[in-house]
Amino acid sequence: QVQLVESGGGLVQPGGSLRLSCAASLKIFSIYTMGWYRQAPGKPRELVASITGGGSTNYANSVKGRFTISRDNAKNTVYLQMNSLKSEDTAVYYCNSRLAALGADYWGQGTQVTVSS
Repeated sequence: QVQLVESGGGLVQPGGSLRLSCAASLKIFSIYTMGWYRQAPGKPRELVASITGGGSTNYANSVKGRFTISRDNAKNTVYLQMNSLKSEDTAVYYCNSRLAALGADYWGQGTQVTVSS
């Protein structure tokens, strides 16, 4: 079965940086659109950033200019580099893999990111 495993979460101070990683067991990883979502307590899950197999990226306005999503197809891994972190970035961050043509939609277990002084 497909597995997505996130890592890299933790506690950082405002203005700090963190890099999240997601390793996927997908057989044809390069074809899937990969994304990072986050969910804060009492709030709905929201898209943070996504990257297609062709390398096209999308970012939520709230993170644009601060976060960068990238992928290494040789390693079946997607990354989220988070800079200039704010307290409002505090959430559980989830890795997502999607291939609309197949109705495929997979999720990782999530990793906690806490931004606090």
